[in-house]
Amino acid sequence: MTAALSPNLKRLARAHGVLPEYVDRSGVRHIAPQAAVIAVLAALGVNASTPSALARALTEADRREWLRPMAPTVVGRLGAEIELTVTVEAAHAPGLTAWIDLDDDPLLGGNGGQWQLTRLDDKQTSREIDGVEMRRQVFHVPVGVPLGWHTLHARSGDAVDAKARLVIVPDRLEVPESLLSRRGWGVMAQIYSHRSERSWGIGDFADLADLAAIAGREHGADFVLINPVHAGEAVPPLTPSPYLPSSRAFLNPIYIRPEAIEEFSYAPTGVREKVAKLAQEAARDNENPEIIDRDRVWRLKRQALEAIHALPLSAARQADFAAFRKERGEGLRTFCLFAALEEAGNPPTPQTMTAHGPEAECAASEHTSGMDFHAWLQWIADGQLGSAQRRAKDSGMRVGIMSDLAVGVHSQGADAWALADVLAHGVCVGAPPDPFNQQGQNWSQPPWRPDTLSESGYEPFKTMIRAVLRNAGAIRIDHILGLFRLWWIPEGASPTKGCYVEYDHEAMVGIVALEAHRVGALVVGEDLGVSEPWVHEYLPSRGILGSNVLWFEWEGKEPKSPEWYRRMALTTVTVHDLPPSAAYLEGEQVDLRARLGLLRRPEAEERQAARIERDKVLSMLRDRGLIARGAVEPPTVQLVLALHRFIRSTPSVLLGISLADAVGERRAQNMPGTDNEYPNWRIPLADSSGRAVLLDDLPRVPMFAAITAAVSGR
Repeated sequence: MTAALSPNLKRLARAHGVLPEYVDRSGVRHIAPQAAVIAVLAALGVNASTPSALARALTEADRREWLRPMAPTVVGRLGAEIELTVTVEAAHAPGLTAWIDLDDDPLLGGNGGQWQLTRLDDKQTSREIDGVEMRRQVFHVPVGVPLGWHTLHARSGDAVDAKARLVIVPDRLEVPESLLSRRGWGVMAQIYSHRSERSWGIGDFADLADLAAIAGREHGADFVLINPVHAGEAVPPLTPSPYLPSSRAFLNPIYIRPEAIEEFSYAPTGVREKVAKLAQEAARDNENPEIIDRDRVWRLKRQALEAIHALPLSAARQADFAAFRKERGEGLRTFCLFAALEEAGNPPTPQTMTAHGPEAECAASEHTSGMDFHAWLQWIADGQLGSAQRRAKDSGMRVGIMSDLAVGVHSQGADAWALADVLAHGVCVGAPPDPFNQQGQNWSQPPWRPDTLSESGYEPFKTMIRAVLRNAGAIRIDHILGLFRLWWIPEGASPTKGCYVEYDHEAMVGIVALEAHRVGALVVGEDLGVSEPWVHEYLPSRGILGSNVLWFEWEGKEPKSPEWYRRMALTTVTVHDLPPSAAYLEGEQVDLRARLGLLRRPEAEERQAARIERDKVLSMLRDRGLIARGAVEPPTVQLVLALHRFIRSTPSVLLGISLADAVGERRAQNMPGTDNEYPNWRIPLADSSGRAVLLDDLPRVPMFAAITAAVSGR
């Protein structure tokens, strides 16, 4: 049992968005450990380590809203009444005026201009702070302010000159009528795992384009959901997990196909021969079903890319490259500086060098060549991912590429350095224990600080979302519950010894909706895990699709009937954190966790629970005529097809099939709660016999045709 927190510590915690308790999915109430609450407050810049420090922090929390002119960011829904509060010394209140500089982004219909605000004198309030009377003056923001990223101004003579960010977001992101009237389906693929005869030992953007064409043109799919393709390390060893990137605003150049770069088509013979030799060496691994060696792939591909980068660009291509660098701006420059310093063996940290100080400027002047190369890599990667999206749409897909957004970033990566001011230090993100991950999870990622993120005008968050949507028709947000609250774990503590920190979900979900509206994209939120029940109603009310996973959909002790599945959702049989369906049906999820020591209750109990779960699901399939009744159970492959016919009977607007299920793969891509104990994110696509499956083989794989037909109804 955890001791109850003192009333003052609870009050201080809540004042800073730290939740002193939560209720899990079973309805059990958990009280946060006092040490965790104090450590999390410290990560937010609040000292509660002693009774006197706690008292001072409470006083400061009570005063802080009276000590700044405006909230740094105001987020409101389109068409809603908004009141802007401006706090000034009472002597300056009579002359106070406020106005909006409007956004001029053409994608949001903006054309700039100003909008004067009306002061509501009947709503002013006052308070004395340190002997000075402070006055809160309220201004009315009219309902006609359009969507966009606007700037608020408040001024009173020479004494007050303040500004803040005003973001007007859609009340609801509209799902296209075409998907509401005829739902869509797609393929879920780990891009690194699906290779072709032309790959370099790892799947790439050219393979993604081919997969989209096969699934779209030949089978009628509407999307390909891929793993995050965020930027990783510049030099080996490369982190295997796509969910632990160096930066979420940039791409991983390991997914570049060198031969698809325009300059390669007219390269001198020597360069072409060098690249061909490197490609041949890398391709030896294409049919290796055991493991993906990212380090080897990148060492070979890097040599080819350096040779191609040395080739001159045409005038038109040089102009395109310059435009790309200008568009991506300071963020690209900072990322490239980090990558260049990382290659030089001296990756910066917030403690050794600030990202925007004089030392960084000096370092940039010494690494211009390396920075130019990394900027070129980003330009090439961006172009090839864009080509994959165009190929997907040309194949008839209504959505195209659905890009995945990771929860966070590597604690020693480019974003952790560049965004040090808006990330929390001394804590990391994870998840409390749940039935499948019974020891909790530590994802070793620094979380956003809600306070400094708001003070930044949510600029880093906007930049990240905009980057992921550059070449996609949809975005899947991994652990979207993190836009509501995140489980913060003090450094060195067990995942069970953390606590939740709240975020301004109205602001963050609204910004996601605004950025998706800006480019006409869908948003899918992976909303599995511990959350408040109202969250699952809130997301669809904002036009955000949820996630239904068959194995997690239960009503009490019985599997949920298909008609009760959420309509506003992407429904799938499985996810990448589970073994593929064939293996799951045979209890591999218990075998694997038992081998890795991840069970908190006796193995026999786990096996019994898994058998009961399986039997109940199969009983439901029988009741619905999806598998035959009788003493002899159908082969596993028939059960997998029946599971996919089952999700077709749900009302969900999107359905997804795992490419692993479609080829008979039996190995899980990821085992949560492990690091090197299991080869997470390194499993290449293979069939049930362990033979590597290449994209070239897909049209001839009977299960691929059968499972797509089971979901599409073709």
